[in-house]
Amino acid sequence: MKKGRELKPHIGIYGRRNNGKSSFINCIAGQEIAIVSDVAGTTTDPVKKSYEITNFGPVILVDTAGIDDVGELGEKRISKTLESIKLIDLGILVITNNTFDYYEKILIKEFEKYKTPYIVVHNKSDLEELKTTTKLKIEDNYKTRVVQFSTLKPTNLETLIDILKRTIPESSYKQQSLIGDLVSYGDIVLLITPIDIEAPAGRLILPQVQTIRDVLDNDCTAIVVKEREVDAFLKKTKIRPDLVITDSSIFLKADASIPKDIPMTGFSIVLARMKGNFENYLKGTPKISDLKDGDKILLLESCTHHVACDDIGRVKIPRWISNYTGKNLHYDVIAGLDKLKSNLEEYSLVVQCGGCMVTSKQLQNRLQQAIDKNIPVTNYGMTIAYVQGIYKRAIKPFVKLQEKEEDYL
Repeated sequence: MKKGRELKPHIGIYGRRNNGKSSFINCIAGQEIAIVSDVAGTTTDPVKKSYEITNFGPVILVDTAGIDDVGELGEKRISKTLESIKLIDLGILVITNNTFDYYEKILIKEFEKYKTPYIVVHNKSDLEELKTTTKLKIEDNYKTRVVQFSTLKPTNLETLIDILKRTIPESSYKQQSLIGDLVSYGDIVLLITPIDIEAPAGRLILPQVQTIRDVLDNDCTAIVVKEREVDAFLKKTKIRPDLVITDSSIFLKADASIPKDIPMTGFSIVLARMKGNFENYLKGTPKISDLKDGDKILLLESCTHHVACDDIGRVKIPRWISNYTGKNLHYDVIAGLDKLKSNLEEYSLVVQCGGCMVTSKQLQNRLQQAIDKNIPVTNYGMTIAYVQGIYKRAIKPFVKLQEKEEDYL
C-alpha cells in the first residue's frame, strides 16, 4: 500500500551548528535538498524532505537547527529542535572534532526519553579522524553505534546507509494488519462508508482505503456499501457478513441494521488499535461518565483540513458528549502536530482522532504527555460509540481477544 507523506519513517539529524548536518543530509540523499552555508545557524525550523533509500523505501529526513544556538531566537530554534524528537523514528547525532559533551548529552537524554533509537556520526573525519577514546566513550556509556564519516569523501556511504536500514524500527514502516486476528480465510467483511459532506470528492478517506486493502491482504472479501443501502443489500443478497466495520458517525444506523450476533466495530477503532495506546483508550473512554460541569476537554486532530459546518471533531463530538453527560463542558481543539499546551492538567479528558495521517510513534508520544499526567484518553470512534450506547458492541471484537472484557465495560 502506498503510504502518505507523513506515514514514512522519519529520520532526524541533530547536532551543534556547523557540524555539517545539512551537508550530511545532502550527501546521503545524493542531491541538494538542504541549504548549506558556512554561517552558523543557517537551518532554523526543522525542515522535512522525502528521500528514497535503495532496497528499503521512502523516508522523511528532518534537518534541525543547532542544539547550541544562541540568543532569544536561538532558544526558540532549540525548543523546536527538541520538540521534533517526539516525531521521529530514528535520530542521527552528528558530531565533529571528537567533541562529545553537554549538548550531545542533552540530545541523547531526549532520544532515550522518547525511546527513539539513534546512532552517532563523527562527521568531517577527513579533517580530524575519530579517536578510539571518543568512540569507546560513547559506545560504552550509551550503547549506541559511532560511525566515522566525511561528506566530502564519503567512502563508507553504503556502510552508513546499511546501518540506517538496520536501525530504523520495523514498526515505523512495517504496518501491522488492521483486522488479521479478527478474520479467517474467505470471510466476508462488510464496510459501511457514508458519502456525505465530509467525504472527499472522488475518493474514500484513508482509513477506509487501508481497511479495504487489509481485508484483501487477509484473503477475505470486502463489500462496500453506503449506510442507506445496508438494509436493502442484506435483504436482497441474503449475505451474512463475518465482520462489519462502519464509519463512527453512523454507528446508530449500523447498529440497528446489523444483526446483534454479527461482530461490528468502527474504522476509527480499528485504526486506533493498530496505532497503539489502545489499552489506555479502553481505560479512558468510560471516564466520559465522570465528567462534571465546567470540565475542559481537549480534542486532538492529527491533520489539518477544511472545517465543515457539521465537522465530526469540532461540532458533532462536542455536541454528543454534552448531550450524553448533560453537563456544561468546555472544548479546545489542536490540529496537526502543533505543540500541546503546557497546562494539560486543566483537562479532564483528551479525545484523539484516528491518526490516519501520522505515524504510530508521533501519535503515541503525543498522547503519552496526557497519560503521564493521569488524564484519561480516548479516541473519536470509541467516544461516539460510548455516548451513543453501543460501546460494548463496538469494542467487543477486541476485548474478547484480550480476555479482559469485564475490565473495560
